[in-house]
Amino acid sequence: MNRNLSLLSAAGIGAGLMYLFDPSRGKRRRALLANKITHAGKVASNTTVRTGRDIRNRVQGLVAEVQSLLQTTEVSDQVLQARVRSKLGRVVSHPGAIDVKAENGDVVLSGPILAAEEHPLIDAVFHIGGVKNIENLLELRESVWM
Repeated sequence: MNRNLSLLSAAGIGAGLMYLFDPSRGKRRRALLANKITHAGKVASNTTVRTGRDIRNRVQGLVAEVQSLLQTTEVSDQVLQARVRSKLGRVVSHPGAIDVKAENGDVVLSGPILAAEEHPLIDAVFHIGGVKNIENLLELRESVWM
């Protein structure tokens, strides 16, 4: 078995050398092989650089998230109100119908809202940075046409 494997390996190496050192086409084949090896090296280098940059950016993002969780900075009422308004558009189907007021971290929500959207809205507002308390004065509706 071992002798057969050695014989087969020697035949393969011989065939490869004949292929690369053929008098009529060997020079072209060697040049193509060199180009492919160079290209593979550049692709590997670019991939390594991109992967390193991706990992660095993910770590920076994680550090920023942890820092924001540990810091308790006061947010102005206008900024808090703008944050809540921004979140409304992603959670509720009719964000313009909801009135938002903010004062010292307390958020007051009022206006008509679909009943199915109340809990997702309250949950989203609760997770906004700077919100201390939520007062829910929302008028629940079963459909838009009520």
